[in-house]
Amino acid sequence: MTDSNPSPSVSGDADNAHAPGWERAVLEKLAMATLEEQRRARRWRNAIRVSWLLLVVVLAWIALHRGGTPTDVSKPHTALVEIQGEIASGGEASAELVVSAIRSAFEDEGAQAVVLLINSPGGSPVQAGIINDEIRRLKAQYNKPVYAVVEETCASAAYYVAVAADQIFVDKASVVGSIGVLMDGFGFTGLMDKLGVERRLLTAGENKGFMDPFSPQTEKQRAFAQAMLDQIHQQFIEVVKTGRGDRLKVTPETFSGLFWTGKQAVEMGLADQLGNVDYVAREVVKAEDVIDYSVRDNVAERLVKRFGASIGESAVRALRHMEPLR
Repeated sequence: MTDSNPSPSVSGDADNAHAPGWERAVLEKLAMATLEEQRRARRWRNAIRVSWLLLVVVLAWIALHRGGTPTDVSKPHTALVEIQGEIASGGEASAELVVSAIRSAFEDEGAQAVVLLINSPGGSPVQAGIINDEIRRLKAQYNKPVYAVVEETCASAAYYVAVAADQIFVDKASVVGSIGVLMDGFGFTGLMDKLGVERRLLTAGENKGFMDPFSPQTEKQRAFAQAMLDQIHQQFIEVVKTGRGDRLKVTPETFSGLFWTGKQAVEMGLADQLGNVDYVAREVVKAEDVIDYSVRDNVAERLVKRFGASIGESAVRALRHMEPLR
């Protein structure tokens, strides 16, 4: 006996898969998905570009509003300017930042005196000279006293700055002095000869490459460099003598580049007496309130200086090529 009922037909996806136009439907779905992915990528790129632009604006605002000067400077106070770390262009103890802070301190009527809080091993004689000259100019213009207070170290270029002050205060264990100039480097000519390495240096000018560590130094070149160092050293000596005057007890070692403890520095006339910032403000200036005028670079400012130009250029380029959101 045969089944009179017909076999059930296959339904569902099998029928749809073979239905007319299914390929078109699939392609449309793929096209719509691709368009949506492109829109998302475009939105993401534009969001990143806007974020970079906002970052540049924020960092620029921080850079323009830097500084440690407080708002209330009308009351009598002691103005403090810190000189910390290496005295060098682009650093926190650069002439640009230190001079800016010192000028602000002198200009405020409430500042009874300016105290330089120094903790520096030295640095550039040029930067130190700029600071020293400006301190002396401002002292004459505003008729305000300047005191230097040494914490750990006041050596070389830092002492070059300190001698512009009317008095120098130190801790008994501070390191003071190092009145000298140096130029250092390395010479690898002997090692190169042993290794069989040939240095190929082309110059236009007989002495253009005389500081090259891979080339030999002639006696004439060495004498030239030494004469330059001696001249800068003599400038340093004159600044110290002018700043310290009769208080300085000159010995054969005074300008030899040696350094001494704070206690020894007082005995030699390199410093005046022991004391810290609080002591100077309270007992010497007679204004116990200490206001910090130091101008400091923070992390954001350093980012502005280091990356600001390239980021700004990228932001402008991004704005020019920004695609509209769809």
